[in-house]
Amino acid sequence: MAQLEWSDALNLDLPLMDDTHREFVDLLAAVDQADDANLLPRWRALVDHTEQHFGQEDDWMASTRFASGNCHSMQHSVVLKVMREGTARAEQGDLQVLRVMASELALWFPQHAQAMDASLALHLRRVGFDPATGVVHAPGALPQELIHGCGGATCSDTDAQGADIPAAQPDAASAVPA
Repeated sequence: MAQLEWSDALNLDLPLMDDTHREFVDLLAAVDQADDANLLPRWRALVDHTEQHFGQEDDWMASTRFASGNCHSMQHSVVLKVMREGTARAEQGDLQVLRVMASELALWFPQHAQAMDASLALHLRRVGFDPATGVVHAPGALPQELIHGCGGATCSDTDAQGADIPAAQPDAASAVPA
């Protein structure tokens, strides 16, 4: 089973986000280390945390001009849906599904944090967003148009110079969250 440990590579220099990410890593480790009797309660704690964690980031994005259907928020929605489906299966006796999901989350999370969350953290710093209060201290730095991608040049509708990028054709690889 893949395990995840906190490392400097996950640090995004946004203390509230980093604290939330550390908690996610710790809760995922608790799931990974759980015996069968404790697996479902620890998984539920991880799901509860993840709902709050993703909701917090989604609120930050909404406060700083991300479109409601941006790919970062959509990925949050998909991951939570799968986690909830895992809970339902475990409640019916299939605990192995949680062990597999925990292993997959350990592989997924660093990529998500280092790509999408890093882009969000950079965006929040640029606009002077205070995650604790929700105040934007540099409102003039907010984008004029809603952000539809994840906030980074590799995931948006425009390149680094602002030129439109043609929509990619869907393929099997794009169906899996990064």
